Amino acid sequence: MTATVQPYIDGRFRADAAGFATVDPYSGQVYAEVVDSDAALVDAAVAAAHARRKQAAGTPGFERAALLRRMAASIRGHAGDIAAVMTAETGKPVSDSLKEVERSAGTLELSAEEAIRIAGEQIPLESSANGAHKIGLTLRVPVGVVAAITPFNAPLNLCSHKIGPALAAGNTVVLKPAPQASATVHRYVQALAAADIPPGWLNVIYGFSAGETLVDDLRVSFISFTGSTAVGERIKRNAGMRRVALELGGNGNTIVCRDADVAEAARQCARNAMRLAGQSCISVQNVWVHEACVQDFKSTLVGEVRALRLGDPGDPATIVGPVISADAAERIEGLVAAARQAGAAVLAGGARQGALFTPTVLMGTPVDCAAVTGEIFGPVVNILPFSSLDSVVEQINEGPFGLQAGVFTESMRTAISLVRNLEMGGVIVNGTSTWRSDQAPYGGIKSSGVGREGPKYAIRDMTEEKFVLFNV
Repeated sequence: MTATVQPYIDGRFRADAAGFATVDPYSGQVYAEVVDSDAALVDAAVAAAHARRKQAAGTPGFERAALLRRMAASIRGHAGDIAAVMTAETGKPVSDSLKEVERSAGTLELSAEEAIRIAGEQIPLESSANGAHKIGLTLRVPVGVVAAITPFNAPLNLCSHKIGPALAAGNTVVLKPAPQASATVHRYVQALAAADIPPGWLNVIYGFSAGETLVDDLRVSFISFTGSTAVGERIKRNAGMRRVALELGGNGNTIVCRDADVAEAARQCARNAMRLAGQSCISVQNVWVHEACVQDFKSTLVGEVRALRLGDPGDPATIVGPVISADAAERIEGLVAAARQAGAAVLAGGARQGALFTPTVLMGTPVDCAAVTGEIFGPVVNILPFSSLDSVVEQINEGPFGLQAGVFTESMRTAISLVRNLEMGGVIVNGTSTWRSDQAPYGGIKSSGVGREGPKYAIRDMTEEKFVLFNV
């Protein structure tokens, strides 16, 4: 039975005509019929959020926290259904889908905790003559309407990372998810709506052009976007004086030093290159391995990768499912072919069947090849031998991305040096680039974006700082 996906505006689901379909990437069959939100629907969603913004801002933090906890509980109560939709619509293995549903609920609970901790500070005005005998302090106040635009690869937890902090801070939200994950988000929103969200506080629209219309609406005060660098750059240009948070691309650099636990590094790199079919901006893509240990690393990595089960995402034993579409798999196939033509050796994988792409290991890929410098966003990893650690740092820093990097070393001195010198939003010591905990600050620099997620840090971005002076 084909699912139906409707916008959620001002506290109700709208029964508008469907405009496009989503497809199960594993079977190739239509999964859902979705309302493609036109300009009128976007306007209605923004108008509802704008009209209710003062109500949200005036609601005490403890009440906003209670709402977020109800939302989290409702997600957990519908976890099995939501995960099943995610697996069918996006091809994410069911075990990963269940984990994401749990994380999305946990992120809402973390946001609830932060809702009762929003605080300003006292300014030490006595430090200057014109501040003497005065009291100064700051308050943090909501920005108003938050536009939240999310991708398909973590369709629920990334929604929670935007909705949770926005509501915790006293804002209202208009959410526009990736078209490919429309039914997944719709099922999630149905669970959220069951938690008695006040009308207008959360509004959800779907489609291909709705995001651009949403961003252009000047009633939107803050834009939070996770997706491609190209789209993020366009949003930043169009935002004008409004603030943005942009979580964009990465190419998953991880460095394995000569003194590292090579076997453990290889196991982690294999798992974190192929998990979610490599469709994460922090998926391990480029592993720089010291030439003294590269043969041992290669042997273990290839063995681990070949052991990963590829196939039906509905099978609990499956580790690597399809990528989001056959077109995406063809793009990955082209990148691998170009790397091979440039001199790379394919040590494992390299085959495509529909939207399935066999977990692939490349070695000898030229460092200026698109499979190294760009973002593959698929189950492909490069082994890149090195002799000089300084040259590796320079090579990584010259690249366009600066999201996260991993470092394996037993030397504290080496670890600290790499933490200081790698131009990244995050550096994971004795781990890969693929690491995120939902309460931690997460984000990048350069073409990887601006701003930080994690409820505490997102709330900081989604509030304005207001200075108050008392002349006494």
